[in-house]
Amino acid sequence: MILYKNKVKNRKALNVVFSKKDFMPNTFIASCQRAISFCFLLLLISCTSKTKVDLIIHHANIYTVDSAFTVAEAMSIKDEKIIATGTNEYILSMYNSDTIVDLSGKVVFPGFIDAHCHFSGYAMDSWKCNLVGTTSFEEVLNKIVNYSKTAPMLWVYGRGWDQNDWLNKTYPTKKVLDSLFPNRPVFLKRIDGHAAIANQTALDIAKITTGTSINGGLIEEKNGRLTGLLLDNAMDLVERYIPSIPDSLSKKYFEELQQKCFEVGLTSVHDCGVNEHTIKLIDEAQKKGHLKMKIFALLCDSNQYYNRWVKKGPYITERLHVGGFKLYADGALGSRGACLLQHYTDKPNWNGFLLNDIEHFKKVAAVLAGSNLQMCTHAIGDSGNRVVLKIYQDVLQGKNDKRWRIEHAQVVDKNDVHYFGQNNIIPSVQPTHATSDMYWAQDRIGAERIINAYAYQYLLHENGWMPLGTDFPVEDISPFKTFFSAVARTDANGYPKGGFQKENGLSREQTLRGMTIWAAKAAFEEKEKGSLEKGKWADFIIVDNNLMKCAESAILKTKVLSTFINGEKVY
Repeated sequence: MILYKNKVKNRKALNVVFSKKDFMPNTFIASCQRAISFCFLLLLISCTSKTKVDLIIHHANIYTVDSAFTVAEAMSIKDEKIIATGTNEYILSMYNSDTIVDLSGKVVFPGFIDAHCHFSGYAMDSWKCNLVGTTSFEEVLNKIVNYSKTAPMLWVYGRGWDQNDWLNKTYPTKKVLDSLFPNRPVFLKRIDGHAAIANQTALDIAKITTGTSINGGLIEEKNGRLTGLLLDNAMDLVERYIPSIPDSLSKKYFEELQQKCFEVGLTSVHDCGVNEHTIKLIDEAQKKGHLKMKIFALLCDSNQYYNRWVKKGPYITERLHVGGFKLYADGALGSRGACLLQHYTDKPNWNGFLLNDIEHFKKVAAVLAGSNLQMCTHAIGDSGNRVVLKIYQDVLQGKNDKRWRIEHAQVVDKNDVHYFGQNNIIPSVQPTHATSDMYWAQDRIGAERIINAYAYQYLLHENGWMPLGTDFPVEDISPFKTFFSAVARTDANGYPKGGFQKENGLSREQTLRGMTIWAAKAAFEEKEKGSLEKGKWADFIIVDNNLMKCAESAILKTKVLSTFINGEKVY
């Protein structure tokens, strides 16, 4: 009875249960029964005084990614949002739920946010022949011949080849394609989306002949004949003739791709370069509950869009945020379309090119400067970066909170890095580019310039924060590969020993912030997602491995056990 008495603060309540006569032998059993009933009543009152929530997770390692980088033990969720995080004792004493989960020490992270990818483009590419990982042009040919037998339309469309992965690293030509497909159009896009090979039938449909030229692109000719190689804007001349897939199929592909995203822990993506029709399809799918993925969309560079969107501003729903525009300053380093200040080391007298006139970028910057829409520009070469940085500076004129972004910021001259910090220009980078390109990047730009490439620590220092993405489908969809590349700066086999320019690798905390709260901040969404804090959406993942403490070699082995969006388990 002493143990029970110590737990009861109100002595009058104790007297209700016990009196002196209760300790007489003939009444003791009945008194004990009353005491037990009273204990149950107190327990019931105690439970009902707790706040009822929808979900409690406890005995976990919860990386909240708040400003102090707090690691909590437990978390409560109600009405799709986080109510509180804290110790096991605190959460379990303050909250009650019909669903209480003991994670037995498993790790919880905020849902990963991919700050630069092509979600809708990747989804709608699902009908095309996948050429990623091919080791020769012969393998490409074998794949498309098989694919052509069941292709859903006349066009034979492939995506994903990379000549840098082949023994023969020269660009292929259309010669064999013409013999295999004399009456059927073929269009094979490189993995970076900045080069393609088209056969003669496709070129004829596009009315491309020797002498055809286009600003911001290249139609290759050798010995007075077309080779079939098209760079950057030249691809549009052919691609515009390829029929679109039905809207119903696009939505189906959205749902299939989002499941892949959930499996690797992605709860939000920044979809770069989307047209208005695709925005409409995404919005419809989300409102019907079919598409649960949260999407921050950047509209494509279209003159007809600017005035319309500047007038109405961002479009924001619970899961869709159309917040800016994605432009292209130049091409890619792998296809030698990136615009360089000096010649390519492996292609003398060639600097690459800008994809549009400088006046176009200036005009867009001036229009968007008076709006609350972001300007986000793809720039890879040091010349492309310099052009965009100076245009941004002229408009932004110093410190600001417009969060205009340079997508990739891959090769930046050391004399231009200061523009980022002085004008709060945000470098949005993709760490797997460094470890994918490291095998041949120095061949492109030489030993002196490579030092200023993929320089993530230098870029991070300018503003103190930097969003990270994958650029899928150019790179793999997995954010664990992003994490590994950022931290280890090697490939999966540990090459190169010591890491590729390891001084520009990121710490684990920096990397996790870049994949969560900094990615949210890049879209003006840091008050609603990106960290596990009171009042934010309950977007989180449970994994089987602690990325913050495990050996680097174990990072790529990490598996997602569960993915939650707005407190709902979606995987």
